[in-house]
Amino acid sequence: MYSRHITMINLKRLNDEPFTLNAVLIEQVQSLPDTTISLLNGKKIVVKNEASEVIKLITEYYQSIGLQRVHKEAGEEDE
Repeated sequence: MYSRHITMINLKRLNDEPFTLNAVLIEQVQSLPDTTISLLNGKKIVVKNEASEVIKLITEYYQSIGLQRVHKEAGEEDE
């Protein structure tokens, strides 16, 4: 069975090619005006998805693996 935990996040490149990205590798998401994702290794990926959609997918992924709860318990989330 295919688990949500290994699904990560599904995105589309500017040419509509779908790909899957490990959300844990994402350092930041910007609209420049295209949505640009900066990874921890310094690589940048430009995607067709809106920045708000990418952030939503990242948040859902973190929640599915329990990472969101860890940040909240550590007091790192805005109140």
